[in-house]
Parts: sequence; structure tokens; C-alpha cells
Amino acid sequence: MNSLIDKLQHKIDNKTKPLGSLGKLEDIALQVGQIQNTTSPELNNPTIIVFAADHGLADAGVSPFPKEVTHQMVLNFLDGGAAINVLSKQNGINLKVVDAGIDADFDNNPNLIHAKIAKGTKNILETPAMTIDECNKAIEKGKAIVQEQFNEACNVIGFGEMGIGNTSSASLLMSKITAIPIEDCVGKGTGHNDEGLKRKKEILKQAFEKHQLDSDPIKILSTFGGFEIAMMTGAYLRAAELNMTILVDGFIVTSALLVAYKINPLILENCIFTHNSNEQGHLHMLEYLNAKPILNLEMRLGEGTGAAVAYPIIKSAVNILNQMASFDDAGVSNKE
Repeated sequence: MNSLIDKLQHKIDNKTKPLGSLGKLEDIALQVGQIQNTTSPELNNPTIIVFAADHGLADAGVSPFPKEVTHQMVLNFLDGGAAINVLSKQNGINLKVVDAGIDADFDNNPNLIHAKIAKGTKNILETPAMTIDECNKAIEKGKAIVQEQFNEACNVIGFGEMGIGNTSSASLLMSKITAIPIEDCVGKGTGHNDEGLKRKKEILKQAFEKHQLDSDPIKILSTFGGFEIAMMTGAYLRAAELNMTILVDGFIVTSALLVAYKINPLILENCIFTHNSNEQGHLHMLEYLNAKPILNLEMRLGEGTGAAVAYPIIKSAVNILNQMASFDDAGVSNKE
């Protein structure tokens, strides 16, 4: 029994319970132990970072909401009134909000990280969303923001997002990377009815066909992405480099992971998929990544809410590994 996996599995199996009886909790405990390279892992200063930005494609009618809602919702985050605020507070998770590229200016606020690349991306129907240089700047800022959290002793991190039109960017990224037809990647997003969904599919098919791209993930990201998605891509990459446990949220956050995965396939070893979003394309993304999410609560809010809801389950798995008695500790007879 020399390998870490063997030692972890022995520790899990020797707890005072029938073999395998804690199901997915045992799988999670094994994964976190492997990530941290120890049989006694710890979850320190859990943090969710919400990246927000505007999208030029929003002006084309892909969302029933105006892009001003991005700015308004970020103010709501800063005031503590959004779902992610409630869930983070409830579960002892630090919350950070990032202006990655919102089409508005903010006063100084201790709860806001100013990282604006530009006031929104360009309209993908006309031109790539951003330049390669802007894309790389966003990736580097995402890396730096995660590094700051790591420097404050955070070792478990999740990402959320806000940006009117960003389900459209996520759908385009997904289709290009997975080769799934764009029509099968598009969902209702923020409140479309059937007619709105039909129009959204038509617009995205037009945008997809305009840009002839090879498989270079940075070119794909700069063409179809948003500044918040590009920053999340960098955030994923740095979190994996730092051996952090990564909590993966829903559809848009996973689109950024698709890009990061194309850059570094080993990143999946650090990822715990927290839930299956009710947005149509997310299940296809999870299947592409061979990922098995913890929860399916039919959520599709974004903001990192799925990660926040699932975090106590991950904490339970680690606590069982560290605190539950073994048969030897408890003096309980194990099966021969």
C-alpha cells in the first residue's frame, strides 16, 4: 500500500461503515486528498469569484433584457442582495466580484475588483468579440486574481459570472470546441420564450458561420468569448497550477473550462462539478468532459450559485475523511 490513492482508499474503507456506503462522498474525499497530495486534506478560506462583463452581441437581440442589467446586478452583488450573496454567507464562503468589462463605471468599492479590459466586447455578428491582445490580458488578469486569493491561504475556489448575452458566447464556444451543432448548444438563457429562443438560434447560427476558425483555443476564445469568460479561463489555469480544488458551476462557467481544458487537459483532475445546470447545453458539456456533477436541482441562475449550494457536501466529504472514527479507533469489529 504505497501509493497515495491506496492510502486514501484504505482510510476511507476503514471508517466505521459498510464498504462504499457513503457513495459519492467517498469519491469526493478521495479526489480532494489526491489534489492536495495528503490523506488529511483541508478546505481553507473557500472563495467564489464572480466575473462580470458586457457583450456586444447583446445589442443584436440575443437576450430579452438590456445589457444595463449587468451593471444593475453587479450593484446588487455589492449590496449583498443576490442569491450568491445569500448562499455564500450561509455556507461560510468568501465572495469576490470582478468588473472584467462592464459597460459602466463604478465608484471605488472594497468589495469590487477593478479589472476592466474594455466596456464590453464587440458584436460577434460583425467582428471578433475581442483582439488576441485583449484576450490574453483578460486571461492574465484572471490568473492574477486567483493568485491573490491563494496568497490569502485559499485552497478551494469556485467561479461565477454575470453578463447579459453570455449564454450566447458560451453556446458559440461550446459548439466550436465540441463540434456539437450550434442549435443543440443554445438554451433560453435569461428568460426567452419559444419565439425568442428561435430568434436567438438564428442569430447565433449566423455568428458561428461568419467566423472560420481553426482549433486554436485562444483564437476561439477571442472570437466568441466575453471578457468574464476569458478571465475565468485564466483563473482556472492558475488555480490548477496552484493545486487548488476547483468548484465548477454551470453553463457559462463550464464554457470557460472547455477553453482551459483545451490548453491544459490535466485541469480536470482539480475540478469538482457541482451541479447540472438546467440550461440545455450544459449536459452536453458535462458529457464531453466525462464529468459527473454532484447535484441536479434544475438551477440555471449562474453567479456561482450551484457551487455555493454544493460546497457543504464537499466539506462533509472532507470532514468524514478526517473526523470519522476507524474500526480500530472505535473498537468496532470489522467484517472478516
